[in-house]
Amino acid sequence: MANALRFRNDEPVEEPAVTLDAFLEQPDASAVRLEAGEDPRRLIPELGRVKLVELGIPRFRDGRCFTAARILREAGYEGEIRAEGDVLVDLVAFMRRCGIDSFAPHSPLNRADVDASLRRYDHVYQHAADGAVPIWKLRHG
Repeated sequence: MANALRFRNDEPVEEPAVTLDAFLEQPDASAVRLEAGEDPRRLIPELGRVKLVELGIPRFRDGRCFTAARILREAGYEGEIRAEGDVLVDLVAFMRRCGIDSFAPHSPLNRADVDASLRRYDHVYQHAADGAVPIWKLRHG
């Protein structure tokens, strides 16, 4: 994963991710790959053993990874969620807000561009998985 970016302090999960069906059949698996369109709620009963959820992104315009990450975070999952595939720099900040905390893009991302995109907006308008306080709450309590 030469192109990988991580926003976590723990050790990276090196175990290869298996398909969702294989994960559910293998009680010793701890890394799972969800393809676009697979229901992340199927993982909720197994979250205690999941160390890595890899979300496959076939095209940058496929936004199902945002929903999958948010569902997992709202269900209490605290492990690594990795976006793998057609990840574009202008989507990284929004992916982070949804709970994605590592990236394995097919094409390398310039780290300075990623950092700039993460600093672009000082305030947010809605609650998300990242816990940032929305601007309306800051203004009106």
